[in-house]
Amino acid sequence: GYFLLSRPMTLGVRGLVLDRAANAVFLIRHTYVPGWHLPGGGVERNETFQHALERELGEEGNIELTAPPVLASLHFNRQSSPRDHVALFVAEHFRQSAPKRPDREIAEAGFFPLDGLPGDVTPATARRIEEVTGGKPPSPYW
Repeated sequence: GYFLLSRPMTLGVRGLVLDRAANAVFLIRHTYVPGWHLPGGGVERNETFQHALERELGEEGNIELTAPPVLASLHFNRQSSPRDHVALFVAEHFRQSAPKRPDREIAEAGFFPLDGLPGDVTPATARRIEEVTGGKPPSPYW
């Protein structure tokens, strides 16, 4: 059957871009919120999760996927709204056309070694990295 939502669900996507050779992960720092985050954003109308991820990686990191990403986990982001859900993908096959330069949305971006993450990486970002690279079970919450 069909059902109507009284309030629309918000869908988001984040990408854990992992350079295994360098043992590093790509992070961004926004101009409008504190801390370092995984790249990503909202899934637009008529857009798949993978297309949204590809768009966001291009916009936020000049990163192009060279093989499909792997869906790692799904999370309820209750801090954002009572109906916000985020899909986390791991991307290990990619190329970066150029380092990401600062713009009105991204203050800084780059690859960081897993054993040398910035001190102000957000708690959720640190948890997702640990879940993917350290074998910790994924939390249902962002």
